[in-house]
Amino acid sequence: METKNLDIYGNEPVPWSRARDALAENLGSGVTFFIGTTRPDGTPHAAGVGAMWADDTLWFVTGPRTVKARNLAANSACTLSCRLREIDVVVEGHAERVTDADALERLAAVYREVGWPAQVDGDAFTAPYSAPSAGPPPWHLYRVTIDTAFGVPTAEPYGASRWRFR
Repeated sequence: METKNLDIYGNEPVPWSRARDALAENLGSGVTFFIGTTRPDGTPHAAGVGAMWADDTLWFVTGPRTVKARNLAANSACTLSCRLREIDVVVEGHAERVTDADALERLAAVYREVGWPAQVDGDAFTAPYSAPSAGPPPWHLYRVTIDTAFGVPTAEPYGASRWRFR
């Protein structure tokens, strides 16, 4: 991983571990992540998603008929951004739909631990409810492979950094 200090005030580079730990601590906190995708005509689309950090990976769920899911089917490039405790984080990468039964079961269990009663149904999730922006069930699970991330702490020690993973 390559770290670049983006701070203009003389602060030290922010270690990736600070952002990663904040992502992990977010589990079940109700923080909204915003996903950015690109429509086939090249125009941007943004929407809130219930993302979470588990197994050192960023995951989210959405319905197959949502604009974001249709955009990702044509172009897997995306951004996810959020304001966590003491750090704002933006990731750029690619979202891949997950259909592996073991991964689905493992992540459904994590979702249940934080209060969403997800159940695996075939190669997707169902539950009594989800966010309105997720569309109706079933909901597909996506894994985000992070290419680049940015972090700007909102508490000391301050700074700004970019991390490249590829």
